[in-house]
Amino acid sequence: MAYDKFDVLTSRMVPLSTENVDTDQIIPARFLKATERKGFGDNLFRDWRYDSEGNPKPDFVLNDPTYEGKILLAGRNFGSGSSREHAVWAIYDYGFRCVVSSFFADIFKNNCLNIGVLPVTVTPEFADELFAAVEADPSAEVEVDINKQTITLLSTGRSESFDINSYKKQNMKNGFDDIDYLLNLKTEIQAFEAGR
Repeated sequence: MAYDKFDVLTSRMVPLSTENVDTDQIIPARFLKATERKGFGDNLFRDWRYDSEGNPKPDFVLNDPTYEGKILLAGRNFGSGSSREHAVWAIYDYGFRCVVSSFFADIFKNNCLNIGVLPVTVTPEFADELFAAVEADPSAEVEVDINKQTITLLSTGRSESFDINSYKKQNMKNGFDDIDYLLNLKTEIQAFEAGR
């Protein structure tokens, strides 16, 4: 199993309302030299989290103990820019299992689905409602149900549906990447090959 299985996630949200966040802001290019997927979370939003001497910036949301959770609530057009999958590795390695936004860059969204981070696209109105909820009460929780394909703000019961490709949905539920999916079909593949 490559990643955590995703079923129903109930969590608080970490709000990052900045729009047009590109992958170089998510993980700066100077941190792309690693050959393993580990350790990228340490440099998630590196230039926003730390000053030039490596000290945490107290006004950045990831350094604010008020906010925590496995859901990153992001501004519109999240993940634009280059196609680096390292950006999603950093998000996953930091501990986020879901990113919610009113719009994702396509390549970033696909990278999320390949790496075990569920990208949930909501309407701009619902995104605003979620930001308002977490601003009013940092302990506000949402429930993300991949089976029903819904996201629900638990304090109000307000809910929206989201789309996900059925193949990627099954992979997320099983914790599979594309290689795991094929390995899971090993018996069927061998039987097919034997019949040829």
